[in-house]
Amino acid sequence: MKKVVARERNKSYYRFLHWPIWVWVFFVLPGHLTQELFRHGAGRPHWIWLAVVAAATAWRAWLGRLPGCEFQPYVTHWGLHQPNLWYRVVCYTAAWIDLLVPFTLNAAGLIVASATGDWLMDALYAHLYYPLAAAIVLATALDCAPRARRSTLHEGAERAWFYVALWTVVPTQAAAWAAWRLGGQLGLQGIALARVRLSVFLACTALFLLLGWKGRLPRTARYHPRAGAAPLLAPGE
Repeated sequence: MKKVVARERNKSYYRFLHWPIWVWVFFVLPGHLTQELFRHGAGRPHWIWLAVVAAATAWRAWLGRLPGCEFQPYVTHWGLHQPNLWYRVVCYTAAWIDLLVPFTLNAAGLIVASATGDWLMDALYAHLYYPLAAAIVLATALDCAPRARRSTLHEGAERAWFYVALWTVVPTQAAAWAAWRLGGQLGLQGIALARVRLSVFLACTALFLLLGWKGRLPRTARYHPRAGAAPLLAPGE
């Protein structure tokens, strides 16, 4: 077991700074709304949904029932078995959907565009977003989704893989967008532009996955409980 948090309580600013993260996580969760947002900008449904999400997450944060918004840290030791709290399961399942589903759809869209010149993101979001999201929910139900599992025993490794995904997805998506903007200004169009964007997408994915796998990025170092050791239980279990 490794102690990773020494503080007894989370400071107010620490709790507050985590709230916007979860506003964003749940705001972009409905795939059809997010696709419309990026294509046409914010409309009335987006503002209504944002208000609902902001109010609901603010309420949960005030009660200390969002990850990072708790009054005191829940996971203080890696290698300690304790039940994962239901709101952590829900929040990290939503975060995995936000990370993996758009990333997968963008990769598929770029591959198709590189081969045919057709940009099919609307169709991909319409037909695949929610089935892929359901697959992640199923992974949580089967106790396979990191940080959304029933026990915090392997949090030392699961947190690291969550940050590997975060470090991979966010810069890669930003780099692919930058390639689209720059490529268009350089006169690239159609298949040529799609292939440049796909090359940037794949190169960034490979680079950040490698750095994350080696633990070279912040919070990607992994801790595993000693093989063969009996699980350590939280006090009272």
